Amino acid sequence: MHTDPIADMLTRIRNASMAKLEKTQIPYSKVKEKLAEVMKLNNYISDIEIVGEGIKKMLVVKLPQDKSINLKRLSKPGQRIYRKAKELYPFKRGYGIRIITTCQGVMTEKEAMNKKLGGELICEIY
Repeated sequence: MHTDPIADMLTRIRNASMAKLEKTQIPYSKVKEKLAEVMKLNNYISDIEIVGEGIKKMLVVKLPQDKSINLKRLSKPGQRIYRKAKELYPFKRGYGIRIITTCQGVMTEKEAMNKKLGGELICEIY
């Protein structure tokens, strides 16, 4: 059993990207859906789809074929990483994104900086 479902999701996407697969399936949760939506808005994945229902619900993530995705989990269940709004800064000079959970939901670090929100750093993508 996985103790960190978000790390599992990121690993599945990373592995599918490295293997040049068109899509990958991930067990569904609302947080994973929000993470996938942020990735889609920033063009790191091409589409998301929810299939099945109940306990068999899956998130199908379609990957772009023209680029590989580098993902790194930041906050872990054993060591959460939080940042205040004034501690946030652009990641990789704007060539990558960090995803952060705030009191207003899951968003990129740049959006959180604009809204002056802090939160838990989930991952970085470049």
